[in-house]
Amino acid sequence: MPLPYRWLTSLMMRVGGSNILIDCGEGTQIAMKQKGWSPNPIDVICFTHYHADHISGLPGLLLSIGNAERTEPITLIGPRGLERIVRSLCCIAPELPFDLKFIEIEGSRQSFSFENYEIEAFKVSHNVTCYGYTLKVNRTGRFDAEKAKELSIPLPYWNRLQKGETVTDENGTYTPDMVIGPARRGLKVTYCTDTRPVPVISEMASGADLFICEGMYGEPGMEEKAREHRHMTFCEAARLAAAASPQPEQLWLTHYSPSLSYPKEYVKEARKIFKNTHAAKDGRSIDLMFKDGSGNETS
Repeated sequence: MPLPYRWLTSLMMRVGGSNILIDCGEGTQIAMKQKGWSPNPIDVICFTHYHADHISGLPGLLLSIGNAERTEPITLIGPRGLERIVRSLCCIAPELPFDLKFIEIEGSRQSFSFENYEIEAFKVSHNVTCYGYTLKVNRTGRFDAEKAKELSIPLPYWNRLQKGETVTDENGTYTPDMVIGPARRGLKVTYCTDTRPVPVISEMASGADLFICEGMYGEPGMEEKAREHRHMTFCEAARLAAAASPQPEQLWLTHYSPSLSYPKEYVKEARKIFKNTHAAKDGRSIDLMFKDGSGNETS
């Protein structure tokens, strides 16, 4: 339920020029404008499930993008029934100037590769089919210029090898593994909402730079209600973070009950389980940076 200071569910991620939206609840456009972000560059929209608080903002968002004269297609990912549901919603936006590409998730897990990142969908446990998502930004190893010189690899080939290409000329074949070191630690964000605690969530959140998880109820004594409505308490979300191996760096709670006016008041107990737990609010954002071998942040 939207509140005067709290819109419905959505998460925006921006990676190397690509823009990814997970869920598009009522008020998503307004929340984005309050951050100073534009919906026009969105390339991919993922849906956890099709309850109204996760998808009802979509027609208006697509209309706004269309009014900005965008022509590039947008990819939509979600559980089975995606195209039928989106086409029905978009009867009020029938003439978009760009195509919609639909990918319906098959099975309990499925991965999708894009130019700068990968998305993995994993099935969770709600009262309708629902998926969580992990976004990974992989990072190749360092290019060894000294090794390239030692192997007499021509300088014009270096950039192509860095990009993963194999180069062949009259002197032989040069492959990336000849000059690229082992893969370095990338970035990982795991997101799930509308679910009971299930082991796959901890598995997917392992080693994440950021784990965003629903915390419908923070007040004590709400465990039975959480089970009844197929949601989670703050402490249950914290246990999932604590059970991950390695643990995520931080946990953001979200998707609060409308009766939970001040979520921060109830974070203390969750922090006893997983120390770096935060009660997120609309507009909260973070820049995640690659880390080198010493743990220092690098661009």
